[in-house]
Amino acid sequence: MMSNPKSRPESWIAAIALSAICLISLGNVVVRYTTNASFAFTEEFSVFLLVVLTFAGAAVAARQNEHIRITFIEDKLPWFWRRILLIAQAFFSILLLSLIVWYGGLLTYEEYQWESLSPGLGYPTWIYLIWLPILSLAMIHRLLQSLIERLKFADKGADQ
Repeated sequence: MMSNPKSRPESWIAAIALSAICLISLGNVVVRYTTNASFAFTEEFSVFLLVVLTFAGAAVAARQNEHIRITFIEDKLPWFWRRILLIAQAFFSILLLSLIVWYGGLLTYEEYQWESLSPGLGYPTWIYLIWLPILSLAMIHRLLQSLIERLKFADKGADQ
């Protein structure tokens, strides 16, 4: 078994991102209602942090096998077919995430080469984009860990 899910890096990244979104949004609301002005950076940072939160949270869910799915067929299958289904699920998930890693990495590299700047604050856009392939790799890693654990569980069920 893995360590406590709360001690995994992606759990901390998700928690920090959610906390930052809350603080940034709350701060912007307070400033807007007290001064009739708002912080310029809030939307840009909030969108970036929401993407980080989504991918980090998905990595946590992948490791804990808690993604939304319909298990009716999976639960009814004999162990041999369940193993095949688990491997197929993992294969297609990893294929999709690998495409995100590839094209996200390509996009990040192009934005770095072109020295593109964000429209709101003028920060280099690759700083925002680099997290897409990194967190997709984390999801692939956690999916593989989950697959290995689920296959062991399916094998134990077959022995009984």
